[in-house]
Amino acid sequence: MSNEIRVRYAPSPTGHLHIGNARTALFNYLFARSKGGKFIIRIEDTDKKRNIEGGEESQLHYLKWLGMDWDESIDHEGEFGPYRQSERNHIYETYYKELLDKGHAYKCYCTEEELEAEREAQSAKGDTPAYSGKCRHLTEDEKAALEAEGRKPSIRFLVPKGRELTFNDMVKGEVSFESEGFGDFVIVKKDGTPTYNFAVAVDDHLMKISHVLRGDDHISNTPKQQMIYEALGWDIPTFGHMTLIVNESRKKLSKRDETIIQFIEQYEELGYLPEALFNFIALLGWSPAGEEEIFSKEEFIDIFDESRLSKSPALFDKQKLEWMNNQYMKKLDQDRLVAISAPHLVKAGKISENWQQENEDWVRSLITLYQEKMSFGAQIAELSELFFTEEMTIDEEAKEVLAEEQVPEVLSAFLQEIDNMAEFKADEIKAAMKAVQKSTGHKGKKLFMPIRSATTGQTHGPDLPQAIELLGKEKVKTRLMSIIG
Repeated sequence: MSNEIRVRYAPSPTGHLHIGNARTALFNYLFARSKGGKFIIRIEDTDKKRNIEGGEESQLHYLKWLGMDWDESIDHEGEFGPYRQSERNHIYETYYKELLDKGHAYKCYCTEEELEAEREAQSAKGDTPAYSGKCRHLTEDEKAALEAEGRKPSIRFLVPKGRELTFNDMVKGEVSFESEGFGDFVIVKKDGTPTYNFAVAVDDHLMKISHVLRGDDHISNTPKQQMIYEALGWDIPTFGHMTLIVNESRKKLSKRDETIIQFIEQYEELGYLPEALFNFIALLGWSPAGEEEIFSKEEFIDIFDESRLSKSPALFDKQKLEWMNNQYMKKLDQDRLVAISAPHLVKAGKISENWQQENEDWVRSLITLYQEKMSFGAQIAELSELFFTEEMTIDEEAKEVLAEEQVPEVLSAFLQEIDNMAEFKADEIKAAMKAVQKSTGHKGKKLFMPIRSATTGQTHGPDLPQAIELLGKEKVKTRLMSIIG
């Protein structure tokens, strides 16, 4: 086997890119790039009933969106193609015939009904269901008779008895399975389609995959693939099985768990940043040395060390993801911030689709006003609600502020100041507040809280002079007069 590091991510086009699969791809990507190796994407599309239209394109699009690139795939042909399993059947045929010829596999003529009856009988006895091997030693005459009945055979791998199957896992250390735990498993279905464990072993060998880094749910597949490698006389790659991702209840992340957004395209739709999501996913089951948590893709490649892959389940912390995305949002240039956020104001009906022609400066200023507070783009619609309502809603804290005795004096003085303004700009509004402080003697919270409460209906919010400017002079005057009475 070559010393070159070659790893693969092998999605099935049965759905959109899930957070768990994105993590598998990302760790393979970082491992390859950190070692100067190759990252390959292979499409495992043999289960045609489950494949969805656009599944391939979606997988590749969102890997690119996250910031990953690859060296070989269906869109980047290398010397080891084809990179779709459905186009490799002629290759699989060569190797299952070799296994048959060497006595490592045999044809099985059992029907689904016979197999189900066998499983039920085993379960009734308290045994673990496994294929009995009754077709293992059929004579040629017996095979001919079964085929004459119209039966089509599957091909099963002959599992050796009394074997301890051991491998050194990159994450878990030494792992062992007893061969008695496996029945003779199918490697080619009755319709000629190769099964997962057989096709993967053949593909990984022929594509010279050096390391197989994947989720913990695949660990029981490893001994089956190991047996196929050995039967064909091939070197076995190094395996590594990443721990599960769990939710805040410490339960395995399930696609049915609606408390967590789980598909990458949903994060794009909500206005999350791909570089923030890349950062967050890279820390799901891997940790750098030190306390720092914010890294660029290039920094991750530089510091990635597979020995720091966690042996404990990775907690999907929604609050941490929001915090992390907010760190990235704070540093965005205005053009990108607006591009991510403005569509959500359009979707919520706050601004028209022609906002760039109608009121671009106002929209850009509004979005920038909330840049520090936004965790993702879609939040702008709720955060900025007060700018789109004619009837102001005053929250309970603001009502308490507006009941204070100095409020009429402060608001009347502020109304007079802004009424005389030639230009309604944040700097002038700030100067007006200072003038009110000078004329009334009220300062600090006694001054600013009544003005904020009367103009926004809230006691907390973005920069007050800028917010007042964006509300507009007439709306602010109306709100002040309604409070003063």
